Amino acid sequence: MNIIKPSTIAGVMELLPEEQIVFDRFKYIIEEKFKKYAFLPIETPLIEKDEILFAKGGGETTKQIFRIDSNSKDMSLRFDLTVPLARYVSEHFSNLNFPFKRYQIAKVYRGERNQKGRYKEFYQCDIDIIGNEHLSVYNDAQLPAVIYEIFRELNFKDIQFHINNRKLLNGFFESLGIKDTTEVLRIIDKLQKIGEDNVKSLLKEINLDEKKSQRLIDFISDKSDNKSLLESLKNRCDKELFNEGLDELTKVYSYMLEFGIPDENIVIDLSITRGLDYYTSTVYETFIKGYENIGSVCSGGRYDNLANNFSKQNLPGVGMSIGLTRLFYQFSQLDLLKKFEENYLDALLIPMNEDCNFYLIDLLNELRDKKIKADIYLEKGKMKKKFNYADKIGVKRVVIAGIDEKEMGKFSLRDMESGEQIIVNKEQLIERLKG
Repeated sequence: MNIIKPSTIAGVMELLPEEQIVFDRFKYIIEEKFKKYAFLPIETPLIEKDEILFAKGGGETTKQIFRIDSNSKDMSLRFDLTVPLARYVSEHFSNLNFPFKRYQIAKVYRGERNQKGRYKEFYQCDIDIIGNEHLSVYNDAQLPAVIYEIFRELNFKDIQFHINNRKLLNGFFESLGIKDTTEVLRIIDKLQKIGEDNVKSLLKEINLDEKKSQRLIDFISDKSDNKSLLESLKNRCDKELFNEGLDELTKVYSYMLEFGIPDENIVIDLSITRGLDYYTSTVYETFIKGYENIGSVCSGGRYDNLANNFSKQNLPGVGMSIGLTRLFYQFSQLDLLKKFEENYLDALLIPMNEDCNFYLIDLLNELRDKKIKADIYLEKGKMKKKFNYADKIGVKRVVIAGIDEKEMGKFSLRDMESGEQIIVNKEQLIERLKG
């Protein structure tokens, strides 16, 4: 019989239990904050019809979709959680209450080119607010408030929200006579990655003259403080779309401050565009100060027309997404995960002989009833082997019982770090394990 060498495909993350515990803690913190802000959970299918996923037409993302070989219907794996959301809201419209606040934490699939930190299968953590015909701009500020609290809980207080408004940008393009705004947006979105000279070269390739290119770069490169920048923008352009975008941007900024996000954690950044075609006004990119090299840890924006392929209803929405798998990878590469490590066990119970098995099983049941995370080691072997197992799994306290402890109705409690061992009764044991 040939033995197949076990291996995973490139571009997927598979963790050891100790790493998975930390990953799950991240996921738990994110989900609890989503719930705190009254977002409702939904679960959309992993597989969607091609007509749903391709409803917006072509684009770079749709080229990366994983198709499913099926004789019955054209189906593919979802590449994000937003398109399935648009289908979900349109399909269940009559059963939902608006504004509809939803969250979903689930895996998505993309045919990414193999490289570090990029995955074919990865977790997205999305929150969205969908309105019926109208959605107040204050919602665009509520989402960053959730993300701000998540990263504070994760002990990253220097998170910075870079925000902009696509209407403001498009209004400025209009004043420059630029018609192909989509391509220009894609190019200037690369400014931080490729630099000013390369952006100019790309703009020249789409026949934008040097004078307009320079005006555009000067505009998006303005690094004035938030209040000064908003004030100066009032006199930059007289186009109606520009002024509408400026009004929205000003309101979002004010609401973010009101929601408790400090001004130093907000950066009005006119270079932020977001590459996806469906963003129509507010856009966000989120960075951790001091760790900007890992890129944006959360992004999103407002999409007023996302559901128009599935419904005649006008369903404006705003959303933000954390790429959890990529974030976890980046944190692990920077050795930032140790502070999140925790013991999955409060205590390991070890009988010294088989006669004490039931005695410790009774204790195990009681400890679990009292929400103490405990386990028992019932394999045969010398005590050295049993303590070695405790060492390997990283448990800090071991409860031991032999004939003497059983006859006294007590237990030996051993601190695995100091080696100290004491005799305690059940009440004392429970108190110490809870402490």
